[in-house]
Amino acid sequence: MDRTPDDFTMLARTSAGEACLLGHIAAENRRAFEALYRAYFPRLTRFLHRMTRNPMLIEEIVNDTLLVVWRKAATFDGSSKVSTWIFAIAYRRACKSLQAFDEPVDAGIDEREGADADRPEWQFDQLRMAQAVDVALAALPLAQRTAFQLTFYHDMSYTEIAQIMDCPVNTIKTRLFHARKRLAVLLDGQLEGRP
Repeated sequence: MDRTPDDFTMLARTSAGEACLLGHIAAENRRAFEALYRAYFPRLTRFLHRMTRNPMLIEEIVNDTLLVVWRKAATFDGSSKVSTWIFAIAYRRACKSLQAFDEPVDAGIDEREGADADRPEWQFDQLRMAQAVDVALAALPLAQRTAFQLTFYHDMSYTEIAQIMDCPVNTIKTRLFHARKRLAVLLDGQLEGRP
């Protein structure tokens, strides 16, 4: 059955659909790959931004990751979710890139635009809170930062994170325990707002 680009876009919205897309990608269907690329580019960009803190590396790592997906789609065995498989590839690519990149990790602060333009004090508090969290996350070791963001920003289970990071589930639990403990210290008094 010949699928339209809209069919592929719909498939990219569910786990079962993503597995179906990989089947089409394994058969070198470019439209299926484009749909998966559009679905994963923003997700991987957010993940890698918090992991690498290096805008120069992010797009390169995302493209490398998705190139691996294109080339290795036929090797996906269904033992995990497609998202877990893709994030694991991105994680390994990022670790490799960070080891090769010889500059300090940048803990830059994003500019955020809020929908509440008429409430500048609320916007300021939100920006200050986001900046404090970003700076605190940047201070965590890479393994803790990655486990934390996969849990809280990408809503992944401990099992999925363990698959991505290629370690036991108990290691993920330990990393998250230490990450939460360290973040509590780093953010003490900052999120409440008033010293």
